[in-house]
Amino acid sequence: MKEQLALIKRGLVEIIPEAELIKKLQLGKPLKIKWGADPSAPDLHLGHTVVLNKLRQLQDLGHEVVFIIGDFTAQIGDPSGKTEIRKQLSADLVAANAKSYQEQVFKVLDKKKTKVVFNSTWLKKMNLTDIFKLASQYTVARMLERKDFAERFEQEKDISVLEFLYPLLQGYDSVHLRSDIEIGGTDQKFNLLMGRTLQQRYGQEQQVVLTMPLLEGTDGVQKMSKSLNNYIGITEPPAEIFGKVMSISDQLMLRYYELLTNQEMTVIKAMHPKEAKQKLASILVARFYDEKTAQKAKDEFDAIFTQGKIPQAIELKLVNKPKWKIAELLKELGLTVSGAEARRIIQQGGVKINDQIINDENAEVDVTKECLIQRGKRFFIKVRQK
Repeated sequence: MKEQLALIKRGLVEIIPEAELIKKLQLGKPLKIKWGADPSAPDLHLGHTVVLNKLRQLQDLGHEVVFIIGDFTAQIGDPSGKTEIRKQLSADLVAANAKSYQEQVFKVLDKKKTKVVFNSTWLKKMNLTDIFKLASQYTVARMLERKDFAERFEQEKDISVLEFLYPLLQGYDSVHLRSDIEIGGTDQKFNLLMGRTLQQRYGQEQQVVLTMPLLEGTDGVQKMSKSLNNYIGITEPPAEIFGKVMSISDQLMLRYYELLTNQEMTVIKAMHPKEAKQKLASILVARFYDEKTAQKAKDEFDAIFTQGKIPQAIELKLVNKPKWKIAELLKELGLTVSGAEARRIIQQGGVKINDQIINDENAEVDVTKECLIQRGKRFFIKVRQK
């Protein structure tokens, strides 16, 4: 029991309540762990795998994971952390994203110990009487205690009635499944606790809630996000994953170890930071690909940084115009997030074209013939006009 509880607690923010979790574990039988995800985007990044890694630990302890693909709730949109009404997604887009999710989550989860369900299966069957009963279980006053709703209400921003239904429907998933435990990020706490509330109102034993922290991106400051360009995608090329992991700070590396691996932290802390970082990068590439690919990514990284070699496989991007200002081209290729960042890197001598350093931010690049753009030591892109 002590070992099981210690592993479950690793990296957790909260157990609500811990006494109930211990009681459930003492039953000595597999528990039903609920994890839901709305397929609102096609790709997952390391931030998503914080919860996936904890789920895999629970599976290894003998428990069953029920992965709910929120194909019904995704068409409403989770209001968590949003400052305005979200646009509703089409059923076709949700279906495409759901397929992508299933392909990606099993890079971490044990497929044999995972049951995949779609919440449209039961939510579509609810009639108005069912919705009336569900809506009566919670008050508007309590709903407005939710931080994001409260802020929007105070700022006189719109909140749709549909958004109030979202946490109720997500909570009802727990009722339908009779889940023992639900896990999610700290930003999902309101929705997770709704499941406990509704299970009690429907006469069921309440689930225990486990909350995981939100993973910082490669900048070490803000939450990992594609929009902030500080993410490491699990479907990115192996060399890209390896290189991005090697770019993070030593302190952030330890946090990634704790939240994304099962490695013994005392052993990791005793290692040289560079060695530990290479080990972490190899672990993650092997998880999403395989051991052989991880070794190849390591060898390529060493060749570029130690021997100054150019990687063998470089992506070719086609652009519309024949001539570009270098700062404009860097942004177009995704090598920088803004023109200001491009200018700063150019001024620091961090940009090469065909192995020649470019110091002038207004330099013009002719891409009628293929040329090689290099940003720093790690980023290479070939570019040519369409």
